[in-house]
Amino acid sequence: MRVTHLSTYHLFGGAAVAATRLHRALQNQIWNGQSIESTLLVGTANRLETHKPEPGVLYLANNFLAEQTAFGRFVAERLYFLPHERDQSVRFQFSPARFGAALDFHPAIQQADILHLHWINFGFLSLNGLQSLFRLGKPIVWTLHDQWAFTGGCHYSRGCDRFLSHCGQCPYLKKPSEHDLSNRVFSQKKTLFSNARIHFTPPSHWLASEAQQSALLRDFPFTVIPYAIDQRVFEPVERTEANAHLELPDTNRPRLLFGSANVTDVRKGFRYFAEALTLLHQQHPDLNPEILVFGKGRSYLFNELPYPVRHLGVLTSTDDIVAAYNAADVMIVPSLEDNLPNTVIEAMACGTPVVGFRTGGIPEMIDHQQNGYLADVGSAQQLADGMAFILKHTLPETLRQNARQSSEDRFSENIVAKQHIDLYNQLLNGRVIE
Repeated sequence: MRVTHLSTYHLFGGAAVAATRLHRALQNQIWNGQSIESTLLVGTANRLETHKPEPGVLYLANNFLAEQTAFGRFVAERLYFLPHERDQSVRFQFSPARFGAALDFHPAIQQADILHLHWINFGFLSLNGLQSLFRLGKPIVWTLHDQWAFTGGCHYSRGCDRFLSHCGQCPYLKKPSEHDLSNRVFSQKKTLFSNARIHFTPPSHWLASEAQQSALLRDFPFTVIPYAIDQRVFEPVERTEANAHLELPDTNRPRLLFGSANVTDVRKGFRYFAEALTLLHQQHPDLNPEILVFGKGRSYLFNELPYPVRHLGVLTSTDDIVAAYNAADVMIVPSLEDNLPNTVIEAMACGTPVVGFRTGGIPEMIDHQQNGYLADVGSAQQLADGMAFILKHTLPETLRQNARQSSEDRFSENIVAKQHIDLYNQLLNGRVIE
């Protein structure tokens, strides 16, 4: 069985990491006595990542000229959106998919039995490019990493529900109207999907529900399959070992961890974390935690926090990330919208309890007061309550064991890979899955 995955990036961003982890998990599986031939076709290297040779990973931009061409597509895509954007804050939150590469004649596409799409925006695949792939007639699986596939261009709708009928009046646009850019992209997608045969695999029931209610995807088949993680890499280690790796002092002081690709991304909710810390300081003066933060950027709120902050910067190596989780007593994920955050999966695999908002796929990952704590969306008070619950728990080791066990049960490579193989097998045998 030959499976080709398509992803804009290799290891930059949560969707790319999830795609790479699935690719690796499939390479370790056997189907009908044979290994799975998994290939990951990546659009380009992000400027924050370098080409890292890895078995089965192919870069479309594999030389200087190809890299410049890929960058040109990315720039063209952004310039096309520029006159439409409401302001700079939404610049990378909307993808019109106007520009992309032609992949239908690529050897990795031609030789594949199954095409598996992941996050394919930012100039990797255009709507026309998708149509060319659909016309090949190969079984197509599409893992939804956000809402883009069923909206008029936004990656997260932020409460707008116009995708349920037909996009328009888009809050991301400078001049929203009934026939704005989102309306036109939505109409293009409607035509694109009218004769397509795709099986969607959202990682969370929340995203599946959103997609199944949408006007674009409501008639397609869905199977919810979570992300995979290597439990041998992301695992509990001794706190002293984690501290030494990050050059942190050994101390009895508890640590709270916040991590995001971009700390200043409004959707990731650092503002609510900061407000919750102020409440924690006022209501639990006996607690005196240290704050660990990793990710790009520095929030203006750092200087206003009542506790000391250590900004670990962008953690690029897996060893650094594993150490960060293990150096912390609790991970805080106050996302306002999210699918199935890798940070939650990774933290729990390392045995670190998680406090997060009850939104998106997060409630499917956290068992309230068993391996973490769920707060109502936007409630800084409940976030503070959750942090206090973890830090004052009489059996913290039980929470850590529960977190690790839940990760093993739900996100282990073998479990997730076999779910995908079963789906691929059914599609190749022509069995319709409702």
